[in-house]
Amino acid sequence: MTEGHEYFLCALRNLGDEELEEPSALPGWTRKHVLSHVGHNARALARLTHWAATGELTPMYPSPSARDEEIETGTLWSAARLRTFVEEEQVRLSIALERLTCAGWRAEVVTAQGRTVPATVIPWLRSRELWVHATDLRSGADFAGFPADFTDALITDAVTRRRTAQLVEVSARATDRTVNTFADGDVVAEGTAADLARWLTGRGTHPQLGTATGDPLPELPPWL
Repeated sequence: MTEGHEYFLCALRNLGDEELEEPSALPGWTRKHVLSHVGHNARALARLTHWAATGELTPMYPSPSARDEEIETGTLWSAARLRTFVEEEQVRLSIALERLTCAGWRAEVVTAQGRTVPATVIPWLRSRELWVHATDLRSGADFAGFPADFTDALITDAVTRRRTAQLVEVSARATDRTVNTFADGDVVAEGTAADLARWLTGRGTHPQLGTATGDPLPELPPWL
């Protein structure tokens, strides 16, 4: 999570304030939308951390529309405020997580997607947001700079989610890995781990990504 935050900030520092008004790699979102979302996501996960720490029901968002409303509100802020917001909310989340007791880490909370998970999952949820959205700040999302263990975990997460939540039978085999923990059954997609992670998270495909049978890659619904 900490490395992901630094990775995101590195991508952000390479952008001028005027560039934040420009489109991101996500359809319909400017880079300001991405910053607002990343900052508000930290705040939302801090609510889950508070729930785990105290037992007080504090969902990530108070209503189904609250997430989108928060993001849109943030796009109206200045670039300087958004930059500060992203850093400050990450610090608050990190401090809240550090203060969790053993019982707090074991406490169950409910994600925005309605999954009941232990608080130990919260750092993963945040890591996923930071690393993936860092690529959305630029066009041509590149996952090659991700740590190998994170990329593998991301592929496993995406494959599992698509099979369980979306009932999409997706398997993957990374051609640059000796061991594939995310390839169980018929291989659907083959390519480098970075290309597989990009495709499975809805960030586009790569010419060298394909299937063992030569069939076209299946169309995937939105990841989250």
